[in-house]
Amino acid sequence: MSVLRVANASGFYGDRAGAFREMLDGGPVDVITGDYLAELTMLILARDRAKDPTTGYAKTFLAEMRQSLALALEKGVRIVVNAGGLNPAGLAAKLRELAETLGVDAKIAHVYGDDLLERAQELGFGTSAEKPLSANAYLGGWGIAAALDAGADVVVTGRVSDASLVVGPAAWHFGWQRTDWDKIAGAMAAGHVIECGTQATGGNYAFFDRLADMHRPGFPIAEISADGSSVITKHPGTSGAVTCGTVTAQLVYEITGARYAGPDAVLRLDSIDIAEDGPDRVRLSGVRGEAPPDTLKVSINELGGFRNEVTFVLTGLDIEKKASLVQSQLENTVPEGTTWTLARTDHPDSERCEEASALLHCVARGQDSKLVGRAFSNAAVQIGLASYPGFHLTAPPGDAVPYGVYTPGWVNAAEVPHIVVRPDGSEIPLPPLAGTVAAAVALAAVEEPELPAFPAPGTEAGAARRAPLGHIAAARSGDKGGDANVGVWVDNARAWPWLANTLTVGKIKELLPETRALDVERHVFPKLHAVNFVIHGLLGEGVASNARFDAQGKALGEWLRARHLEIPEEFL
Repeated sequence: MSVLRVANASGFYGDRAGAFREMLDGGPVDVITGDYLAELTMLILARDRAKDPTTGYAKTFLAEMRQSLALALEKGVRIVVNAGGLNPAGLAAKLRELAETLGVDAKIAHVYGDDLLERAQELGFGTSAEKPLSANAYLGGWGIAAALDAGADVVVTGRVSDASLVVGPAAWHFGWQRTDWDKIAGAMAAGHVIECGTQATGGNYAFFDRLADMHRPGFPIAEISADGSSVITKHPGTSGAVTCGTVTAQLVYEITGARYAGPDAVLRLDSIDIAEDGPDRVRLSGVRGEAPPDTLKVSINELGGFRNEVTFVLTGLDIEKKASLVQSQLENTVPEGTTWTLARTDHPDSERCEEASALLHCVARGQDSKLVGRAFSNAAVQIGLASYPGFHLTAPPGDAVPYGVYTPGWVNAAEVPHIVVRPDGSEIPLPPLAGTVAAAVALAAVEEPELPAFPAPGTEAGAARRAPLGHIAAARSGDKGGDANVGVWVDNARAWPWLANTLTVGKIKELLPETRALDVERHVFPKLHAVNFVIHGLLGEGVASNARFDAQGKALGEWLRARHLEIPEEFL
């Protein structure tokens, strides 16, 4: 085949049930991938494994295979997923049991070596007293390629990079060499677009109201060619849309600068040419790649302590005084490190009680579960008849719950085994990738390109008026550990010089006051008409520990789009 059709049927653990069957029934595909492992998911699976060592994998994948495995085998479609999580061998064994129950001959392979938990202290992860809950290196796609080459129908991995789920099948199918950086980077670009499922077909899209049918977006497909170029599409007749906008949204999602490093290659995001290629078809071409770093990223989850929270509802007049009263009444009984946030959701002279109310959030953290638990909850409840008028809570607080802390780490790639267990049970250890470069080289920032001036030399700026940024710009945001990113772009090429010259780090800090005291980076992507901002520390110690409203930063882009600034009328 001159084109390999790689579909996605899962963007996270908990994605739409039945999607694998949808992709098998909807039209021709060659490989179906599923991405299950967000940073938070690794913590969830670690807690599962702590309770039962035979678990630690994404159980919902078994349900998908129960209804789809036989049909996939009948159609010759390979399945490649990272649903193995912390126990790929355990999931592979369960799949063999399922195949026997279904009466089908499925060749199951799995990839392991990413789990560094038992070596965590030796490698410098965790404290000297105890090891973390999980520590997993991001492996690349070559183990997947080797498993497919061994005849596997289903390949289960642990923590591999999201894009490697696509790189592996493409490298296997086209016989790429491990140093074909441009081709590998092209597959990385396609993998990055489809890894989050329906986010590539209109899901979570800023201009969703421009799409005709969004009731049930179809999952995406990447048609990959031998040179690494690809076309992003979906099955005909499915909802949603594939446009330059929906694809751009995913390209700028959860990234940093122009160099997007993975274990297989470094993708130069600033090299991608993007163009419509027909209805619901977007072509990615011209992709350049570079040698990957000689280190692998490690996802580390530790127990941070215990957390409890309560939300007080403040209604009507004197909101600030009411909030001050509650805090003064509890200041001697709540644990140290307690945080208070007042959300002024109230409206004056409102016709509804809910719209006249503000929310005061109180979050307690600590190492003592009793102090953060019942002692904190009792203190909040017991002032119920002795505090502000209209006192009530959104829900009564309960016991303290443990929370996790995510930190990234790095390990020399040669220190991490990459082992394939073939369908016949034999193992293949893969040698370390040759041709890697020092991490400082692979991750070096790219000098900001020269930008077109606005207004153009010899012209004057036209009339402007104050309006929401989102009237002309789209955005998508997300989390990277304790950092957040927000990518912003325009689909009107004439507006690009204005966006590039207007949306500076200083302007972002003005529009998003939460970021003013934080380190913010800006990266420019002229081919995408996009700028990307990395906001360091906005999400604290990661999603699992963060009690911030919008803990994963997913709404950050929409908040930015709702802010007003002076915009030239010609673009409005």
